[in-house]
Amino acid sequence: MRTENVELTVLCLIHKDDEYLLQDRVAKDWKGFTLPGGHVEIGESIVDAVVREMKEETGLNIISPRLCGIKHFPIDNGRYIVFLFETNQYEGELRSSEEGKMHWIKKSELSTVNLVNDFYELLNVMLDDNLSEFQYVINDGKWQILKR
Repeated sequence: MRTENVELTVLCLIHKDDEYLLQDRVAKDWKGFTLPGGHVEIGESIVDAVVREMKEETGLNIISPRLCGIKHFPIDNGRYIVFLFETNQYEGELRSSEEGKMHWIKKSELSTVNLVNDFYELLNVMLDDNLSEFQYVINDGKWQILKR
């Protein structure tokens, strides 16, 4: 079979100098400090989705987001795909949303906050020009991370 059900989402690493903009998520399924993001709406372009989601969750208008990787994992009857973007160009006033409070966190202080479980692996794929894919696979009932 060549067709599967797919859920499309985006995340964006917004950065300046030595800081990353992280969201302290309140949702139980993926709780902790992570990158802001959300779902792609039906018919919406992927780039339009990341621009919209950043505006909704951070209050910032991001400029020239660069696609820097893809994360995906199996879900019931399909796959969950996350398009990974980064930018250091933005304008507007930072604000939080119902998804979680936004914080500028220094790179050197990442270990002092409660990061989501796969944050460093995700960041590694986004920042390493030799990597473009972050995939979870299930082998013998255990989740495993593959990076390519």
